[in-house]
Amino acid sequence: MKKAIIILTILAGLVGGHVSAQNYNQLYEQTEDGPRYINENEDYLDQDTTEVDSKTVPIGIRMWTIDKHFGNRTEVPVDTLMHQFQNIQFTDGLNGEYNYLGNIGSPRLSRIFFHREPASQFIFTDPYDYFIVPIDKYRFLNTKSPFANLSYFSGGNQQNGEDRFMAYFGVNAGRRLNFGFSFDYVYGRGMYNNQATSLFNGTLFSSYAGDKYDYHFLFSKNHMKMAENGGITDDRYIVSPEEIATSASYTPSDIPTYLERTWNRNDNYHIFFTHRYNLGFYEVPEDTSQHYDNFIPVTSFIHTLQYDNNERQYIAYETPADYWANDFFGSEYQRDITSYTSLKNTFAIALREGFNKWAKAGLTAFVNYEMRTYNMVDTLGTALERYDRKYTDNILSVGGELLKEQGKTLHYRVYGETALTGDEVGTFNVTGNADLNFRLFKDTIQLAAKAFVKRINPSFYYRHYHSRHLWWDNDLSKEMRTRIEGEFKSKKAGLTLNVGVENITNYTYFDNAAEAYDGGYRHNVRVSQCGDNIQVLGATLKHDLALGIFHWDNEITYQKSSNQDVLPLPDLTLYSNLYLKFKLAKKVLSVELGADVRYFTKYYALDYSPAIGQFYLQNPNDRIEIGNYPIVNVYANLHLKHTRIYAMMYHVSEGMGNSMSFLAPHYPLNTMWFKFGLSWNFFN
Repeated sequence: MKKAIIILTILAGLVGGHVSAQNYNQLYEQTEDGPRYINENEDYLDQDTTEVDSKTVPIGIRMWTIDKHFGNRTEVPVDTLMHQFQNIQFTDGLNGEYNYLGNIGSPRLSRIFFHREPASQFIFTDPYDYFIVPIDKYRFLNTKSPFANLSYFSGGNQQNGEDRFMAYFGVNAGRRLNFGFSFDYVYGRGMYNNQATSLFNGTLFSSYAGDKYDYHFLFSKNHMKMAENGGITDDRYIVSPEEIATSASYTPSDIPTYLERTWNRNDNYHIFFTHRYNLGFYEVPEDTSQHYDNFIPVTSFIHTLQYDNNERQYIAYETPADYWANDFFGSEYQRDITSYTSLKNTFAIALREGFNKWAKAGLTAFVNYEMRTYNMVDTLGTALERYDRKYTDNILSVGGELLKEQGKTLHYRVYGETALTGDEVGTFNVTGNADLNFRLFKDTIQLAAKAFVKRINPSFYYRHYHSRHLWWDNDLSKEMRTRIEGEFKSKKAGLTLNVGVENITNYTYFDNAAEAYDGGYRHNVRVSQCGDNIQVLGATLKHDLALGIFHWDNEITYQKSSNQDVLPLPDLTLYSNLYLKFKLAKKVLSVELGADVRYFTKYYALDYSPAIGQFYLQNPNDRIEIGNYPIVNVYANLHLKHTRIYAMMYHVSEGMGNSMSFLAPHYPLNTMWFKFGLSWNFFN
């Protein structure tokens, strides 16, 4: 109630004020078709970002992302809209496609297979893609006036609530040089015991866009700490509380969990610098009264440097007896520590697209050299003879890219790379995408296609991992993955249809190796490979309807895995949003009032292992199905000049259906509570 009063007070004070509407480094972008995740590995269409609302963002502001290999810029629209603003803080995603552990910022995994990113070399940060913004998704800007954004989101109370604060600032020093920083802090106290999350990111960025020389620079520092509770000890507390042998009422904090005084901690920092020198010529304008020439680049010499430093700790001061199958070092060994560093240099030469009428596409050739170092514990034979072991790898790879991004009708990109030395020798990656855009019956139609063929060496930690409870050194075969996708999009009909199929050989995954004893099962994890081919078929239909102030947005995904025991997927994943959209107060206040629902069919979703911080198969002798449970939220979105605000009653469907309110086995969702968020801009 107190927070609701605060919201109304702030809103009243902003009726004539000058504050903001947008955080520009969220994991989504605002397209002409509405918001979408920017980590979906999709290419952007050519879009005009020069025309923006001067009452919302400064005139002349432009934003773009860069290619992490060569520093190529991709213009992205400046988001001034409010649609789905209420969902941007959900760990389960804008459209609820992710499984996670119930608390904000906890590890997550997409239920939609085609949206999953491949495992990185430091797999421990992969489940935190809600929070970590990849290099090629970070938003640079150029602005005529200093620009700042502040955003704050909150829910629950002081005992079990969640808070997030974000800041973004950018300023130009002249027309071409820009500096800025961003800040992001997430704190989730956790509704259930031993569940708190604390995430921090600070990033410095700079860019220079000259005719002959340009650069982009990023320095990012991340700290992520999560308390691990191992899930609740008995699902009946949620599913059938009447079966619990007590007459007393209880709160979520009263429900026992497996672990306490146990944490996973990830600390990392990254340095990224890409720059190029362009050879070309100045095109003299036909109108000689103009006092400037247009520079046409012909050839670019490109250098990209990337340095990553990562450390992960698993900290357990208390571990219940018979919880883990193995305890290699004993209780006096309370920290598992592993670290990974990478220094990568890319040198490239590019023949630029469009420097004459015959140059219909750009061509780039490159060479990569990467030095990787891994550190983890090892023994000389006994648990007491511990020492730090170092693994090193030096990887040389070559490749090329064919790119066409100019024009409005046809765009395509073909990228190829193969490794010549190191553990990655024999691997390759050939990726291509294309889109065709045309007018048909007063509608804008887009036909797009994506495809790749990859031979992948499983990430290092699938091959080697040493810790107190888990230990393996595996000789794994390389994965072979082939995928093709097609997409049809109609702007006028608000319709998008995507269909894809993938074949995987030697699929590598975390398997369950639980050991039975009289009281249940002792937890254990191993790495397995499926030698047989696995096929995944996926189709997503998105349709947005509008009739006056009434709007109904729907997205449904159908999937089929040929091996549900190894790669389990739900048959259907659904998001539906029904809302009213209108304006008040002389049309200066935009309002959305509605309710949305997230739903997926039952399946044996992956379990979560605290010891490695990864999702893995459930125990085949003791597994449960989750799903067939609707998650319904009721909300109001308001957009007043430079300010966005939302208020929401989260999880109003609590107790409906089968009461299986889990997005991961044994990790219940938070109960019904109130959430709100504010976002505002500052500029001259």
